[in-house]
Amino acid sequence: MWKFGESLLGREEDRDDNLLIDESDELCSLSPLQRIYAFAVSMAVGLIFMLLSLVVIAKPIKFAVLFTMGNILAVGSTAFLLGPAQQGRMMFDSVRVYASAIYIGSVILALICAILIHNKLLTLLVIIIEICALMWYSLSYIPFARRVISNLFIRLFDTEI
Repeated sequence: MWKFGESLLGREEDRDDNLLIDESDELCSLSPLQRIYAFAVSMAVGLIFMLLSLVVIAKPIKFAVLFTMGNILAVGSTAFLLGPAQQGRMMFDSVRVYASAIYIGSVILALICAILIHNKLLTLLVIIIEICALMWYSLSYIPFARRVISNLFIRLFDTEI
């Protein structure tokens, strides 16, 4: 039975969601196939940068710049598939807001430590934090993965017998 607020698209919320999708499609001039290609290229270039960073691992500043740029390209590649607004909403969802904030902060700090401060030890420390935050952020997309990892660490590092 038709109720107030419903339309041919269904409920009013469904119509609003479809309008948002239509608006984002109008804002982006890439076709769905071009978005997939852009995602693949961005992800591949990001992975290449991260692999190249291993070549210069003895030089922490060059390593940090290459690794962080590769990291940004790889994580940002999903914006081609989802759109930047949707990715932002997903990154700052209550489940992953802390991991996202720590990740973004560590990316910025890694670049500052590498490019401006030139402190190798501090740069490597921030890169380790960046990697851990990215892993914790990525685990938030796998159901129960964070709980399993947390329980594993508790069992491994529990000092009580």
